[in-house]
Amino acid sequence: MYQLDATDRRLLLELDADPRMTVLMLAQRTGLARGTVQARLERYRTEGLLRLASTMVPPAALGHRLAATVSAELDQHFLEDAIAALRRIPEVLECLAPAGETDLVIRVVARDPDDLYRVAEDIRLCPGIVRTSTSVYLREVIGYRVRPLLREGLPGRAAASGSPVPGSPAPGRRPEVR
Repeated sequence: MYQLDATDRRLLLELDADPRMTVLMLAQRTGLARGTVQARLERYRTEGLLRLASTMVPPAALGHRLAATVSAELDQHFLEDAIAALRRIPEVLECLAPAGETDLVIRVVARDPDDLYRVAEDIRLCPGIVRTSTSVYLREVIGYRVRPLLREGLPGRAAASGSPVPGSPAPGRRPEVR
């Protein structure tokens, strides 16, 4: 996988602040040549480094206000079949394979508790899934974010110098959850 350098981090921080920023504006904001910016953006696209824009849409805006994790144990012989079946369930946002006793951790959304029961049943009935356990999220306290990682190692990092980093909230202001 492509390793991001300081130039990439600066570009991505600017894009995080305004994903619709033009190449020209990115070049001006970062002090880079337009060709450099264009080449980096093309590399991000070909390397698959940027998440799809749809991942920025909160499921609650689509009527799925309930979020949960379904942990699943499965017969390892059916791993690929189970994953293929999980991909067909629209409410499955993400599926991870952790180390330990649980075989899959599946992040899901639902409209309400009854809908969550249906989603959990759809998962339980996937080929090879032997047992599931569901945990409901009461609220999101820290949303998915990468911005702090992008800031790591950049000159003027707030944690190291105490000075603000461009794009960070003003002192006394509540940071925006992303």
